[in-house]
Amino acid sequence: MRGVVFLGDRELALKDFPDPTPGSGEVVVAMKASGMCGSDLKHDRAVGSDPRRHVIAGHEPCGVVAAVGAGVSADFAPVGARVMVHHYKGCGRCKHCRVGWSQLCRDGMTVYGITGDGGHAHFMRVPASTLVPLPDALSFEEGAAISCGTGTAYAALSRIDVSGRDTLAVFGQGAVGLSATMLGRAMGARVIAVDVSAERLELAKRLGAEAIINSSETDPVAAIHDLTNGEGATTTMDCTGVSDARVAAVRSAGTWGRVAFVGEGGTTAFDVSQHLLRRQLTIHASWTFSVTGQAECARFIVDRKVPLKNLVTHRFNLNEAEAAYRLFDTQTTGKAVLVFC
Repeated sequence: MRGVVFLGDRELALKDFPDPTPGSGEVVVAMKASGMCGSDLKHDRAVGSDPRRHVIAGHEPCGVVAAVGAGVSADFAPVGARVMVHHYKGCGRCKHCRVGWSQLCRDGMTVYGITGDGGHAHFMRVPASTLVPLPDALSFEEGAAISCGTGTAYAALSRIDVSGRDTLAVFGQGAVGLSATMLGRAMGARVIAVDVSAERLELAKRLGAEAIINSSETDPVAAIHDLTNGEGATTTMDCTGVSDARVAAVRSAGTWGRVAFVGEGGTTAFDVSQHLLRRQLTIHASWTFSVTGQAECARFIVDRKVPLKNLVTHRFNLNEAEAAYRLFDTQTTGKAVLVFC
């Protein structure tokens, strides 16, 4: 089979790999859709030697079970079952792994698509414990979205307990932010979307944002206070990892506000007394989701009839991966996926 490998310096290659065979406790999943995530760009753009570039990319895998190894019950993972993959593997024994948070394993972890072979290939070998059933009502493309970006947004919204009483300001309208906009609306919130891309802001409006703010043209803190009669938003979320956006997410929140930091990377400085303590803010750091949380997100989307398919704006086959990532790097698209026949 062939798989995508990031070489760095905005170059990637399609390389030949042997078809995987499942070992004890493992399955092989035939890929149907593999999402492209904003965090991929860090590895695509990287400079210098990095051994992770020898693994197959793609940490948003979705497909069907193609083969099972010894010790895997046919009832648990029947061949042909539609599945998503929770893209982490830990020790399987510690308290974090046992409740589905294998990415918090104290003994270290494998991140499929980054430190272990991922979903940008025709087949992927993973522990059976990483499988999450894909509801029949959802497409493989929607399953790929849930497997990182959309699942991450759902977990963060759950952490800050978003509901119909809230105004939610979402900073950054990449795949995670757009998912938060759509899901926040489904949870009943009034959503304000913030970004610097006119294309993504227009998509955010179509996905449920009541108001959009281009932060390259308008002070988002002032604009959000204007839209909330000077009170500030009850909930805010930063999906960018950019310091200025994080500070704006905090300053846009009203007294007793709840803030979620989702975007990774960098450092940020706050005036703790003025911006945090004296406004009684609650700040949550939310990193992806558990294996049970991934299933819960999928069920929420089905039960609430969230049109997640509208998040996907671009589809490519494996041979188009180079062009796909060059477009994705412009940060003007919605969700982009590699699809397999």
